[in-house]
Amino acid sequence: MTSFSPLELARPLVTGSFGVSASTHWVASASAQSVLERGGNAFDAAVAAGFVLHIVEPHLNGPGGDLVAMVTRAGAEPLVLCGQGPTPASATIGHFRAEGLDEIPGSGALAAAVPGAVDAWLLLLRDYGTWELEDVLSYAIHYAERGHPLLANAAGVIASVATLFTGSWPTSAEQWLDRGRPPSPGEPVGNGAYGRTLRRLVEEARAAASGRSREARIDAARRAWGAGFVAEAVDRFVRGTRHLHSTGGDHFGVLTGQDMATFEAHLEPAVSIEFREHVVHKAGAWSQGPMLLQSLRILEGYGDDELDLVSERGIHLVAEALKLAAADREVYYGDDLTEPELQHLLSAEYGKTRRDLITETASVEFRPGRASALREPYRPPLRLPSGDLGESAGEPTVRVAGDMRGDTCHVDVIDRFGNAVSATPSGGWLQSSPTIPELGFCLGTRLQMMRLDPASPSALRPGCRPRTTLSPTTVVSDDGLIALGTPGGDQQDQWQLVFLLRVLAAGLGEQHAIELPMFHTTSFPGSFWPRTWEPGGLVVEDRLGAGVLAALEGRGHRLTRAGDWKLGRLSSARRDHRTGILSAAANPRGAQGYAVGR
Repeated sequence: MTSFSPLELARPLVTGSFGVSASTHWVASASAQSVLERGGNAFDAAVAAGFVLHIVEPHLNGPGGDLVAMVTRAGAEPLVLCGQGPTPASATIGHFRAEGLDEIPGSGALAAAVPGAVDAWLLLLRDYGTWELEDVLSYAIHYAERGHPLLANAAGVIASVATLFTGSWPTSAEQWLDRGRPPSPGEPVGNGAYGRTLRRLVEEARAAASGRSREARIDAARRAWGAGFVAEAVDRFVRGTRHLHSTGGDHFGVLTGQDMATFEAHLEPAVSIEFREHVVHKAGAWSQGPMLLQSLRILEGYGDDELDLVSERGIHLVAEALKLAAADREVYYGDDLTEPELQHLLSAEYGKTRRDLITETASVEFRPGRASALREPYRPPLRLPSGDLGESAGEPTVRVAGDMRGDTCHVDVIDRFGNAVSATPSGGWLQSSPTIPELGFCLGTRLQMMRLDPASPSALRPGCRPRTTLSPTTVVSDDGLIALGTPGGDQQDQWQLVFLLRVLAAGLGEQHAIELPMFHTTSFPGSFWPRTWEPGGLVVEDRLGAGVLAALEGRGHRLTRAGDWKLGRLSSARRDHRTGILSAAANPRGAQGYAVGR
């Protein structure tokens, strides 16, 4: 199928029979594997890694952010762990309009949803894990208190917003700058305030539930977070701190302690379709997950040989399918999309009608379909890039005002019992909004996914979930299970689609599928402020070769060449049910993600 040999891999496919872990940072992977080695299960391991990611990738996620995970107990159906907090009660279109805003800012506490990540991790630990909270948090506490060599990307982000911090967000300057100087790459950086927050969660859990069950102690920590000292500190800071937002004005946030107290993470059924004798499971239309399923429905009508994703025709077909699925995402997806409408969008019949729109040339149109006879497609504003944000190939691109095209983290774990987790935590980046000093973290900006237009399916409404880009995947067949995911904002399901086609249609190994040249389209409105689109836009890795790139341009694709090894931060874990063999793969780009196991 391809001229790229598996013998040329930059990383090996890690295999074993005891347990495997893969993530976007080697320290998180190592922490997860350490938990497995010490007798914990996949759920204990994923939670430990998740809190470590708050420390080692603070520019990509934080405790004030959110989380979506696919959770699979051995022998059971995958479920969705929803750590996406809802819109605060006072976050109304009227309030934002009264603040003089036409859109929701990309940075600043006014864009904060209820933080959901920590409660989701703790719920997973309580219901599916086996370890005590203190033991699971010990890894994150160690790195928060002792520090770790800061990633070059993280140091670059801090340097990019140093002027913002010193001029407008002094609590963030105190947290991340040393007398106004941003840290250098590799410099040991910790987070003592967040370490103290974690220690206090442990202490309050002990005090509130002494002599009671492990589950009761974890619930006590959840209360301390959502209705105790954490919520109280958040409430005080948001009410008392007017600060600069990405739209150029100073505003107070609207999140309250009561908003936090009324939120609880939960588990819910996944949505799924069958593709090539594998069932692909995703979160619902409050995420962008069904976009991947719709894309598979469109592409299932092509033969495996037509889906060669290092050939110009295969890339063309996938890019065109993604444009159609993403158009539907933009006009229909939201917390109130009905089940019949979603099932129609995921049906084979609807997929065929969309497939019939694909021609031999690249579309530069925005072409949503019809979810039902009763609903007219919402028409979003189609805004062209102004050129001042720069290109983003999955990493955050930050201006002095703090706005960015977002990215995040990911972790996959499978243990020897067959339990599996695929988790994508995000939000609460250190550059999202000012640091809450006594807690050591800031709030997220997930509300920027919403619109100040009541006709939009993503309209800002109190109590509803913003349509998140977080989108992990679990694939199940008679032969085994694959857990996978990636950072990348709007690219998450695009890069996962390429991976799945290479594995399920072409039969490639997971590491090979990750390392082959990657691509994605930008020919639909982005989820992040300022929500621009590039008609016919296709971002490609140069390794596809001059001939393929020229042929894509000949079809009308408007190429952005990202470089040789720039796109995608996928990781995956797999279990072969026939042999019990486990495997894990991770992205070598950036020399940061790692897979480990034995």
